[in-house]
Amino acid sequence: MRPRRFGIIPVVSKVRELEQKLEKAEQQLRVFQRVSRLMTRDMTLDDVLHEIVDLIVEFMECDSCLVYLVEGGELILFASNAVDRANIGKVRLRLDEGLTGWVARERRLLAISREAYNDRRFKYFKDLPQDTFEAFLSAPVISQNRVVGVINVQHREAHSHSGSELELLTTMGEQVGCLLVLSRMASPAVLNA
Repeated sequence: MRPRRFGIIPVVSKVRELEQKLEKAEQQLRVFQRVSRLMTRDMTLDDVLHEIVDLIVEFMECDSCLVYLVEGGELILFASNAVDRANIGKVRLRLDEGLTGWVARERRLLAISREAYNDRRFKYFKDLPQDTFEAFLSAPVISQNRVVGVINVQHREAHSHSGSELELLTTMGEQVGCLLVLSRMASPAVLNA
């Protein structure tokens, strides 16, 4: 029996693929480390949420990131990467409205790679330019086994979400949930600020 030969091109290709996966895993680790450090800093909840939005945009190379928190039975926009933050606190959804409400209700990740605005669950907000974007990825923010918010990531163009992006956003939802617990321990009125 002859020894099996491998061509150099398939081996080089596999090495490059493994290097890319390793680099992505290292990037994820750095993102999680940065969020962990945010948990130890003396910052307002608003500042922490905006830092997290910036981290998500940087890592996922997305066009939009929005964080909604549940307050009084509604999802309220608390953080955004938009330059104009006039919609913060003003955009509100019931838990039975839109893709964001569906994610909160179902406690599930939702990924739509194109034409998210055509999904039957979609709710249009004229004040949010992100509502015309193609791709949509959303994860619940979980705290003490309850949904306390939702993180949305959007791309202007069609975008197939990778497994690492799905995992990153799910983990970010869990970390934001932990941050909310910590902020409430520090100040019970922090969400009303």
